[in-house]
Amino acid sequence: MNQHYLQLYADFIVKVGVNVRPRQNFIVRCPVTMPDFAHACARAGYEAGAKTVVVRWEDDKLTRLQMEMAAESDLCAMKPYELRSYLDYAEDPDGCCTLAIHAEDPEALAGLDAGKLNRVNLARRTFMKPWQAYTMNDRVQWCVAAVPAPGWAAKVFPDLPLEEAVEKLWALIFDVCRVSTGDPVTAWKEHVARTKARRDRMNELNLDRIRMTSANGTDLTVGLAEDAIWEGASSKTEGGIEFIANVPTEEVFCAPHRDRVDGRVYGTKPYAYNGQLIEGWHVTFQNGKVVEHGAEKNAELLAELLTTDENANRIGEIALVPASSPINRSGVLFYNTLFDENAACHIAFGDGYPTNIKGGSAMSRDELLAKGLNSSAIHEDVMVGAPDTHVVGVTKSGEEITIFENGEWAF
Repeated sequence: MNQHYLQLYADFIVKVGVNVRPRQNFIVRCPVTMPDFAHACARAGYEAGAKTVVVRWEDDKLTRLQMEMAAESDLCAMKPYELRSYLDYAEDPDGCCTLAIHAEDPEALAGLDAGKLNRVNLARRTFMKPWQAYTMNDRVQWCVAAVPAPGWAAKVFPDLPLEEAVEKLWALIFDVCRVSTGDPVTAWKEHVARTKARRDRMNELNLDRIRMTSANGTDLTVGLAEDAIWEGASSKTEGGIEFIANVPTEEVFCAPHRDRVDGRVYGTKPYAYNGQLIEGWHVTFQNGKVVEHGAEKNAELLAELLTTDENANRIGEIALVPASSPINRSGVLFYNTLFDENAACHIAFGDGYPTNIKGGSAMSRDELLAKGLNSSAIHEDVMVGAPDTHVVGVTKSGEEITIFENGEWAF
């Protein structure tokens, strides 16, 4: 593994992705299998002026043991300190920012009780809502990035020896995250500028709805929420600090109206959910709600996802990603939503982003619902884009405009 690229990657994620500001508290979540990368991020955080760097270690194997052997009631009994350990930093006068380093084995929890997993995760997400409000509303800088822990690398490259698989996944991450250019900061500035230009063009169109079709049978019409705005590439906190929420990111995304989604859509990539894979799936929408669904593998898991709460069967996001994205061009299925969602157009079951509504971050949940934004305990991105995806937008005045042709931006 290229140590120079590793430090470039860590520096970019921390100093540009998160954009740690002097005196901020910096919270890092990282797998226990990747301590060197956590240390590199901590160093970069302190170099950027962080007051303190707090690392929260995560462990796939321990999570599996807990989910398998502990009682569901005990797993759902969250302790106040678990929430306060985040809010204490968020409420600090100097504020905080956060980085989540993903590297989990996509099938770490395969074979376990899907219902139990879903109920436990729902309880935890519900309990942590006050902290999640900071990230969903961009009140703090936040970033999600990934590193090739052994279990994940073995899934992506099952025919290679483990050490070689890890090395190959490192090289691939460096490539699709523009680190192998040798100057990721400049490469990302150019990429962000291009993506912002497309985002701005989408907002200029004043769209009422979009229709997505492809030869696999997808024919989906998505009405947009009232006062919806398209976002992409970088975001800004309420205080005006710019950050990149996902590294990598290739999407321009918006808020659907929770009651105005109709048609059928087919998944184009497997989806890793609660440590298990859902494959060959489809859903049918009517008036915003999933009324029929199926999958070739783990159909019962898809059913669990869609019944997590009363609004999990509606969507909170529609995102456009060109088939020429570096992730898709790699030809590799990552089994990791952070990467796979940036290889294809996608939708997200569940919660919508308040920032996709004009002035939404200052609105109450009821005000956002009145605009059509969905509200749920989950936000699960699933990939629906195909090489021949065609997207037509219909403006509020009724004009039809081609947005995607053969999987690519038409402008």
